[in-house]
Amino acid sequence: MPFKIMMVFGTRPEAIKMAPLARVLRHWPGLQLHICSTGQHREMLKQVLDAFELQVDQDLEVMTHGQSLNGLSQQLLKHLDITLERLQPDIVLVHGDTTTSFITALAAFNRQLPIGHVEAGLRSGDLRTPWPEEANRRLTGVIADLHFAPTAEAKANLLRENVPADSIEVTGNTVIDALRWMRQHQQQSQWSPAIDSPLAVLEHNRRMVLITSHRRENFGQGVRHICQALAILAQRYPDVQFVYPVHLNPQVQSVVGDLLSDTPNIYLIAPQDYQHFVWLMARSYLILSDSGGIQEEAPAIGKPLLVLREVTERPSALKGGTVLLVGTDRERIVRHASELLDNAQLHARMSRVHSPYGDGHASERIARRLDNWLKAQPRPNKACALPA
Repeated sequence: MPFKIMMVFGTRPEAIKMAPLARVLRHWPGLQLHICSTGQHREMLKQVLDAFELQVDQDLEVMTHGQSLNGLSQQLLKHLDITLERLQPDIVLVHGDTTTSFITALAAFNRQLPIGHVEAGLRSGDLRTPWPEEANRRLTGVIADLHFAPTAEAKANLLRENVPADSIEVTGNTVIDALRWMRQHQQQSQWSPAIDSPLAVLEHNRRMVLITSHRRENFGQGVRHICQALAILAQRYPDVQFVYPVHLNPQVQSVVGDLLSDTPNIYLIAPQDYQHFVWLMARSYLILSDSGGIQEEAPAIGKPLLVLREVTERPSALKGGTVLLVGTDRERIVRHASELLDNAQLHARMSRVHSPYGDGHASERIARRLDNWLKAQPRPNKACALPA
């Protein structure tokens, strides 16, 4: 009888990072994969799954308009408990630091089911930054049975928290697997955006700066300062194209629209699917972002990155010299972006390709460890239920 693995994700970043692992597990002998989506980013999730030729086995459909984190957690726990009771997986896989990840881990723990944590051990050192992600990943780490750490630094964080060394596997980050798979696909097929795509208006002979911003801790003044900095940069560099896929959250869209919609060389576009976004990253001259995943992706394709956050849980990229932490201070953003746009030597130094987050084979390492670990465990009697 094959071992049943339940993989749960709900957001676009989770789907991107779990997709290459799902592709490996689907074809691994002796393993049976069940993919469960919570639907936190439903439309964006579908784009990712289509790009990686995957389908979910179950969609919990827990999201409602204006839902609080507590409301989401309540619905997740309720629906996941029903699924876990029905499916009785041999292990539950979660990723990173989302509310979906922690609540799934909690639901599995309450049913005494093993938990595997992909991208384990990242730490900012500040429980409220990023919020609520830092708490989610720490709490998940407390109850997980297997910890798939992307780097040696992440493993060291777990060891400092007294996680048993034999439960930690340094694998690299699956986002590099996803990025390399997509880049290879695009290069082999000479893929480019369709002629009716909003990206088709970009001029290839002009430099392009790519911007993303979606962190909760930047809502309000943070997003406003970022937009004010972009307005200054766009006026200072009229020959540069500034491309900003604007997150769907109204707290981001309203501020961005008010401050940047009338600037001719700033292109405010809808969030892009993974294919188009990888193309944008590869096409860019410079990236400004508060994303965690882009901190891993940009160095791997040699793109200078200014991180629009005050702290980061990904210090390996900073040490490589291609990523700079600038926060949301308007003057700092303008100063550092201007230096990179004006100084070709500095730009060349920060464009060095390096990949502190792995070699593109993290998924295979995770699958192998899962297979070996499951074979070493006694098969539980899944007929027994928890006591009332």
